[in-house]
Amino acid sequence: MSRAPTAAQRRVIDDAEPVTGRLRGTPAQLAALVKRGLAFRHPRPPHDHFLTPAGHRIREAPPEPGSGPGPVPVPAAETPAAADSGVFAARVGGEAEAVPTGPARAREVHSAWQGLLELRRMTNPDGAADRPCGWERTHLVRAAALALEAAGHRPAGPDATEGYRVRATPQPEAVAVSAPDDGTLAACAATLEKAGWQTGAHTEPRTRARYLLASPRRR
Repeated sequence: MSRAPTAAQRRVIDDAEPVTGRLRGTPAQLAALVKRGLAFRHPRPPHDHFLTPAGHRIREAPPEPGSGPGPVPVPAAETPAAADSGVFAARVGGEAEAVPTGPARAREVHSAWQGLLELRRMTNPDGAADRPCGWERTHLVRAAALALEAAGHRPAGPDATEGYRVRATPQPEAVAVSAPDDGTLAACAATLEKAGWQTGAHTEPRTRARYLLASPRRR
């Protein structure tokens, strides 16, 4: 893009729902974002507007200097982070801060997962909700972690020997999932496969540790 979003457009982008990218704004603001390729209008009623991948990238990036005041969400990290960004992020395991638990976190995770299923229905060409969508393919670690956390798996703490860990890999469209024992790893594999991912178990040659390689299923 040749120009950064205006301050008003940036506020609309920043206020988008974290997972689905659903937007709220005036008709003129939404139309301007569509014209710039940062949003699209869903063809089915109620014809809500959602961020495109370019819009998501804008949302997750710091604002351009001089773009105006307003809250800037910190990108949800693909690896453990010490700071709480205030933006929902599924736990990838190994975060430095304490992992929140309890009903409030459970509701937040459930809402995010339902939002992701709706995003699948809206953006997959055939409307399928049982197969990962484009957003998940560009946010592999976060997407896999959300599937695991939403299914009730426990993420690893900073020093814990229990729980899953999801990490990026050099392979395109693949994440690595580790767990402390084969039973937990198998349970994670079953959850990911049910959520539309392909998994395969592997052994790290040096440490002999077992792990999964998981990729979003295309069909």
